Amino acid sequence: MAVETSVNEAVKADAGVIGYLKDLVKRQDRAALAHLRRGLGKRPGESMEMYPYVGRFISEKTNESHDRAVFLTAALFADYSDASQGIGDLGRSVRQMADTSDSIERRFVALLDAETDELHYYLRQMVGLLKANGIAVNWNTLFEDIRYWGSPNRNVQRRWARSFWGSAETNKQESEDNKGDENQ
Repeated sequence: MAVETSVNEAVKADAGVIGYLKDLVKRQDRAALAHLRRGLGKRPGESMEMYPYVGRFISEKTNESHDRAVFLTAALFADYSDASQGIGDLGRSVRQMADTSDSIERRFVALLDAETDELHYYLRQMVGLLKANGIAVNWNTLFEDIRYWGSPNRNVQRRWARSFWGSAETNKQESEDNKGDENQ
């Protein structure tokens, strides 16, 4: 019962992170967004200026992967807070830029190969490219994907790769499958 309660609290906190960040934008809290942006280029949790804004989503009950997702997503979101809400995962967003530059695929492969402790560096670059090209980001999915980046089976990386290199039919089926997973 206690485990179930903590899992439910974690799910509520996860949904609340993106909602909270969007509320900062809605309220035009430029100071908060500036403090969150200062986390860019630093390892998640190293920028003390972020704590007053994201501290509510981390605790002794949360694990390192959750905390990393909170810090990293908050910093990235603050830098690209005017992004449209995308569908699918980051691989699908990056695919929209694939024809604009020869280096996109190379950078994407580097991101997929990134170790957990390097993720902040590669994601900052990729989200910066998405921002420069005005491409939407699904922040909720990105938050979850960051949480599970270090998984031994590398499901996040494999899903992003399928979204980037897969056929339109594969991506459509995957989007439908993800909708079913979210409803469970």
